Amino acid sequence: MTPTESVRLQLYMARSGVASRRRSEALILEGEVTVNGSIVTRLGTKVSEDDDVRVSGRRIRPEGRKIYVALNKPRQYICSASDPEGRPLAIELLQDDYSERLFSVGRLDFLSSGLIFYTNDGEFARTISHPSSRIEKEYRVEVKKPVPEEFLQDYRGGLSVDGERYTLHSYRYKNPRSLRLVLIEGKNREIRRVFAHWRIGLKKIHRIRIGDVKLAEMPPGTHRPLSVKEIDSLLRIARSGSRPTGPGS
Repeated sequence: MTPTESVRLQLYMARSGVASRRRSEALILEGEVTVNGSIVTRLGTKVSEDDDVRVSGRRIRPEGRKIYVALNKPRQYICSASDPEGRPLAIELLQDDYSERLFSVGRLDFLSSGLIFYTNDGEFARTISHPSSRIEKEYRVEVKKPVPEEFLQDYRGGLSVDGERYTLHSYRYKNPRSLRLVLIEGKNREIRRVFAHWRIGLKKIHRIRIGDVKLAEMPPGTHRPLSVKEIDSLLRIARSGSRPTGPGS
């Protein structure tokens, strides 16, 4: 954007690397944002780079360089900017290589591991994480006892747990206690909630693919930039609502 171009406040925040546009809207409604010294809680407010925009007292400006990173999150790391319990943060694994303020695209819970994206591009994050994006997420799941196939068939047909509807896109057994699950939307802690509903204990949840981006042989705790081809593929799938065709690895 040019210094005099006006955009909606939440988009300005996303372009400044504060958070996704949805989270930026929440910060506005919570009264955390000021424009030229005044608290703003109206989502339709427009601002430009000439305005003094602050979030929790810190002035923000649109990022000049867009960052897109794939991280292999280890178990027992938190996908948040801070943690009151002092647990390790996944973002800390990136700080030696990136000075920009990055945030995760979606989440992996504390005990789950695997592929997750970090970026400072709020529009990218919003586009590929929106439920309508139809981007596949593939997980390797290890369990404490065999999973009956009829359970997985029920999950594919749509399963309600505590009033929430969950739907599995596809599955494949490696052996009776190890399988691959592919989700489209992937709601918060979905796999854990579904398997708890079945009373099947989980040993491991490891995400190995998002869209056409594969974790491959990346060691735990390491990261790499997404290629232009990978970024374009994710955005193409998200904007078209289509699904990638290649199997996970």
